[in-house]
Parts: sequence; structure tokens; C-alpha cells
Amino acid sequence: MTKSVVKSVSVTLSACLFLTACGGSASSLSSANPFNWFGGKNRAAEAATTAELPTDPRALIPQITDVKTERATGGVILRVTGLPAQQGWSQAALVPQNEGIARDGVLSFEFRALPPRVRTLTSTPQSREVVVATFLSDSQLSGVRSIQVLGASRSLSVRP
Repeated sequence: MTKSVVKSVSVTLSACLFLTACGGSASSLSSANPFNWFGGKNRAAEAATTAELPTDPRALIPQITDVKTERATGGVILRVTGLPAQQGWSQAALVPQNEGIARDGVLSFEFRALPPRVRTLTSTPQSREVVVATFLSDSQLSGVRSIQVLGASRSLSVRP
């Protein structure tokens, strides 16, 4: 290899390394990133976007039909049954409210699930039931007098 080929390869590699280093940094070097030269990200808009809390895409279950607690080692199992209007609801979960902290002795959850994307059968109530459960430790239940589960049209409560 000639000196000029080695020199051009070295310059090319150095330039690639420099540009790669500028790509993911939020520091002052990011202005050296060519992707930011023409209409790069607006920092105010970026800050506002990251400040927003993510929202849960799941809907509240239309109707809650049953809430039970079952004693378990070190706490209770909270079991909730919901009844949507059609079959096919999925990814059900009990979403804690107030960061999982009881307010005025009441520990609250929302019963959420994803409705089906396409029209599905109504069929029998038993075929539409959605059941979800979660474990609540004795320390989580300290000072809790009631557990409330919220649905879209109805909420039910139970004592731990």
C-alpha cells in the first residue's frame, strides 16, 4: 500500500469514529451531529414530550361482577371478575391507584383490559368473563380497611 492510501483510509476511519461519537449524546457535541444541522429536534418540544406520563391504552372493564380475597402466606390474593359486553378482551390487569398507597384506609385498583380490535361474539356471560388476580402482602395491607376495584360502570369493595 502506498502512503496516500493509508492516509486516506486513516482519515476516513477517524471521520467515521467522530461522527459516530456525536450521534447519541445530548451534550454540546450533539451540535456536531449532521442529523441535527437542518431542523433538528426542538429541545423544548422534546422536554415536554418526555415530561408527559405514559397513558394505559387499556380500557376499564365495563362491569365488575365479583371481588374476593383469599388468605395466602404473607398476605392475600385479590381475585376480581369482570364482564365485558363481548368476547375477546385481553391483557387484563389490576392497575393500582395513588401509586399503590391506601387513602383514608382504602386501597384502590382499576380493572383494565384491551377490548378486541374486531367485532366478536356476545355469547353467554360465562364465555365473556375476564378474571384477574394479584397478591397483596401484609405490609401493603397495613392500615387498609377496604380494597376498592373500579370498572367503567361499577365499582366493588371488599375487606382484606
